[in-house]
Amino acid sequence: MRAEPHSSCSGRSFADNHPRRPPLRRALITGAASGLAAGIAPALARDGFARIAITYRNTLPHATLAAIEAAGAQGVAQRLDFLDDAAEVEKILNEMIRAFGPFDTLVHGVGPLVAKRFAASTLEDYRLAFEGNVRSAVLAARATLPAMRVAGFGRVVFFAAHGAANSRSFRGLSFYQAAKSALIVFARTLAIEEAPSGITVNLVAPGDISDKRIDRVEARKRTALNPRGRAGSYEDVSDAVRFLVAEERDFITGAVIEVTGGLQTSAERKAQDK
Repeated sequence: MRAEPHSSCSGRSFADNHPRRPPLRRALITGAASGLAAGIAPALARDGFARIAITYRNTLPHATLAAIEAAGAQGVAQRLDFLDDAAEVEKILNEMIRAFGPFDTLVHGVGPLVAKRFAASTLEDYRLAFEGNVRSAVLAARATLPAMRVAGFGRVVFFAAHGAANSRSFRGLSFYQAAKSALIVFARTLAIEEAPSGITVNLVAPGDISDKRIDRVEARKRTALNPRGRAGSYEDVSDAVRFLVAEERDFITGAVIEVTGGLQTSAERKAQDK
């Protein structure tokens, strides 16, 4: 059951502060058939989103859709490769908006990891890093922001990389870190430009996140190295996203939220493990 607007101690209501809040929340979550985004989709459904549309590339979306619907929301999925021709990507996104939108929330989960030292890298690696992380975000934003401007409300979350906010360098991640740094600048610029329209734009930068596929030795290593005494979880990341997309979170924008447990070297270790 969704909460109704309530009065604050000052006598001003939630609706007074947010006069154009959407009556039903609708989210577009890209790359949500697997990985972090797959956990975010049902989390938003539990928070009261009415409809959640997801995109997928290779992994079939059935498990994510089932989790969304079990949490009480309508789930829909569309296959979309953000590395395809830009015009085709925009066409599919616009078709999704017409069929399932408009969306007041965009969580862009697409962002391929390219882990190679520069000497071994190719121009295809460069294309994958920048088109997969930066161009894909540009296309997703171009498609979804117009409706948010009209509504006077919007929440956008991108995924950064640990250390990219400070232009930190890591061996084996030259293209990837450069692309994520570019994404941060893009997102922060959007945050400034879209703030008058009631749209917030933020980023989440995950650190070491536990994965069932890693062996016990690696799991113990990650636990020992993290100041919190454990690796991060998918829930840690989804909690950060849930915080940022909440209706009342209208004064936090242009931020990079690091979900690392205080760990400082996760990206470097990922590169060395390749």
